[in-house]
Amino acid sequence: MDLRQKLEILADAAKYDASCASSGTAKRDSTRGGLGSTEGMGICHAYAPDGRCISLLKILLTNACAFDCAYCVNRASSNVRRARFTVAEVVKLTLDFYRRNAIEGLFLSSGITRSADWTMEQLVLVARTLREEHGFQGYIHLKTIPDASPELVEEAGRWADRLSINIELPEAGSLKALAPEKDLSEIKKAMGGLRARIEGAREDLRTARRAKAPRFAPAGQSTQMIVGADASDDATILGTATDLYAGYRLKRVYYSAYSPIPDASRALPPIAPPLVREHRLYQADWLLRFYGFSREEVIAGGEGGMLDLSLDPKTAWALKHRADFPVDLNRAPRERLLRVPGLGAKTVDKILATRRHSAIRAEDLARLHVSLPKVLPFVITADHRPRLLDSGGLRERLIPGTAFVAAARPVQMSLF
Repeated sequence: MDLRQKLEILADAAKYDASCASSGTAKRDSTRGGLGSTEGMGICHAYAPDGRCISLLKILLTNACAFDCAYCVNRASSNVRRARFTVAEVVKLTLDFYRRNAIEGLFLSSGITRSADWTMEQLVLVARTLREEHGFQGYIHLKTIPDASPELVEEAGRWADRLSINIELPEAGSLKALAPEKDLSEIKKAMGGLRARIEGAREDLRTARRAKAPRFAPAGQSTQMIVGADASDDATILGTATDLYAGYRLKRVYYSAYSPIPDASRALPPIAPPLVREHRLYQADWLLRFYGFSREEVIAGGEGGMLDLSLDPKTAWALKHRADFPVDLNRAPRERLLRVPGLGAKTVDKILATRRHSAIRAEDLARLHVSLPKVLPFVITADHRPRLLDSGGLRERLIPGTAFVAAARPVQMSLF
């Protein structure tokens, strides 16, 4: 099998892993020369929190796997074409695509073959070869094998910008039923080890007397949960995400809508969940991390433990808490402004800066490019006071007129 055929198989096999983004890493010293950069505008598109598009070569080292996870197209019992890159082939592909200005970094994962340590050793060897032999300074994200030895994980963090361990499903029972070789407690133990190493390296950097302390995964760790492969509702998924952020200081939890696979187990649903559900979970995740919402508040906007698919979570919450509105944009504190539908954190900061010098008017909101039909029913400005509208009528006005059609998650481009 030639390199092009391998690339076609292993790039396609990697598209199901959503947990890659190149935000948050440290800038490397470019005075020594070398290839690549961790900066700049983003053949996989990952998106940073500030909206930048980052291009990564996203591949598997191999799609052969000893595990038989029911939801995975690369499971041991799956009848798919198998391929495996050598370390030298991955290094060559990364450098070739970088020199053609097609990528800014590498996202490398793998099926588990032979053993967890052998697989992890191959992933580490790719990163080490790129860094040491070729001076590659671009972004590298390595998937970590939970059962791999601490020494290998330590070395992985030395070469990679970000490490990730996929928790896959939000509940231990679901993981045991659909992925019997995986153990949620072992996955969390491995996450805890990564947190300790990452925080230790940051503390060393703050206190080290020498100019530069040893680095360890400066962009932190992330994980992925599959949405819709089991019966977990959105409240359970967001509860698990909240615990992961608090307990392991994850940079991101990624949500990936389950995609039906060939010859699937009867334990799996026959159809995929609505992609908008994945999108709503990302919006809710943002509210939990940056807008001061609790999980209970976010979920309260929907029904039966599920987010409202028709409206974004902040708008759904506001409609059920009409007594908290309207909010006076010229008087309310930042935490109240952050709860206004249609106002993002950056817009709120601009409002706070502007009102120090002049009263906020509706035309000021227009200049900030906010959605006036979405914002004005919930705010008071110097020249605007909303009419009292019943929740039902207002809800109908706020529901988007067209169906959600854009894919909410990063799209894997074909290399061909």
